[in-house]
Amino acid sequence: MSTETPLQLAIFDCDGTLVDSQHSIIKAMDLTCETYGLDKLTRDSIRRVVGLPLEIAMTNLFEGRTQPICNEMAECYRTHFRSMRLNDEVEEPLFPGTVEALNALEADGWLLGVATGKAMRGLIPTLETHNLEKRFVTLQTACRAMGKPHPEMVEKALDETGVNAQNAIVIGDTTYDIHMASNANVKSIGVAWGYHEPDELMDAGAVCVVHEYSELNQAIKKAMEN
Repeated sequence: MSTETPLQLAIFDCDGTLVDSQHSIIKAMDLTCETYGLDKLTRDSIRRVVGLPLEIAMTNLFEGRTQPICNEMAECYRTHFRSMRLNDEVEEPLFPGTVEALNALEADGWLLGVATGKAMRGLIPTLETHNLEKRFVTLQTACRAMGKPHPEMVEKALDETGVNAQNAIVIGDTTYDIHMASNANVKSIGVAWGYHEPDELMDAGAVCVVHEYSELNQAIKKAMEN
């Protein structure tokens, strides 16, 4: 009988989990509202939809507008965000302890992946800014799979890496991440420094919520033992 340790995969959300992109997201949304002659949205309302596919986020934010208009506004947002990036105006700092947590997981033999509501053309520059692009063996984005909370991004990550669902875990800051994991029959851990509240993450089905990255490695070990 083989005693080889099975492959294990830790799938990270990006915005609100790896990087704090809220200020740039809010700025791009403010510019979108300005383009359409609308009042600015509240910061909390924008934070609530981070992680959803952009067209769905727009539908949630601008209730009563038709889907074609929301799709148009989503493209307007993308245009503003691309312009901000070209002008070096995008702020997406890593949360404290991110690199150390990734190092610890890799040292324990974990494969690393990302599942994000970003498009690939947005994710790659974010990772490159922090020299993380080679750390992740699978990158899943909403432009290549169904968006959260649909399980397709997790399922594709498992297929790409050959990891079984019981040997994977999702780490995220929103209920969309937690529901995505649950829908794929994968465990999840919430992080308290993102855009949804810890009690919401627990209610959604997270095994636990960590309050700083230094807690993550031990939390994952405990989660996988149960």
